[in-house]
Amino acid sequence: MKERKPYNLKNVIKIYNIFQILISLYLCYEGTRYVFFTDFNFYCKGLNDPDSEVAKRIASAVWIYFVLKIIDLMDTVFFVLRKSNRQITQLHLHHHTLMPFAGWIAVTYMPGGQAVIIGYINSFVHAVMYTYYLLAGLGDTYKKYLWWKKYLTMLQLIQFAIIGVHSVRSLFYSCSYPIVLKILTCLYAAIFINMFGQFYYNSYIKAKNTKSNESPKQNTKKNANGQTKLITDRVK
Repeated sequence: MKERKPYNLKNVIKIYNIFQILISLYLCYEGTRYVFFTDFNFYCKGLNDPDSEVAKRIASAVWIYFVLKIIDLMDTVFFVLRKSNRQITQLHLHHHTLMPFAGWIAVTYMPGGQAVIIGYINSFVHAVMYTYYLLAGLGDTYKKYLWWKKYLTMLQLIQFAIIGVHSVRSLFYSCSYPIVLKILTCLYAAIFINMFGQFYYNSYIKAKNTKSNESPKQNTKKNANGQTKLITDRVK
């Protein structure tokens, strides 16, 4: 794209965002059924009997979740085609690199059990996130409804905190869920808490403090005629 003009992908991205919202809501529905309407154990949950309808249904949902993590890579493609390079951050690249691997591990080794908690919460967050993106793409008329941008990052932090706490607690209980996957989930949560925490600090706390320090500071001094003169400078 270096020598090309950016593409206008507004309509394509609108369709993409609507698709993301709908599929994420479907996965939330399947996650709700599995977590709250079966024998799910919040302390430690292994796989169900593979011949049971519950196991087959949640395995199908986990497969869809994995495929969705591959489709999520289109986010980066759209950034490149639109030449919106500022959005291709280190956090974005790490997140979209690790999630397909996490989804592959889940669908290959544990398509069910307590791993569902990760996809369940993540699907809810994605439904909210792509709703924001959809509204943002509708133009200036809807900007007044986008005051909650920073709360998306807070929601991401909360999601990984819940996943991390749940995984740490499960280490003290025994079930058929592999302990190595519990440990990997703890590390996964810690990595993203750190990365999203840094992003939140740099984007909303540090940036706000910098903006406050650069606001016009007014002082007065007397000119040669002894009259008070207003001086406006900018604190760097």
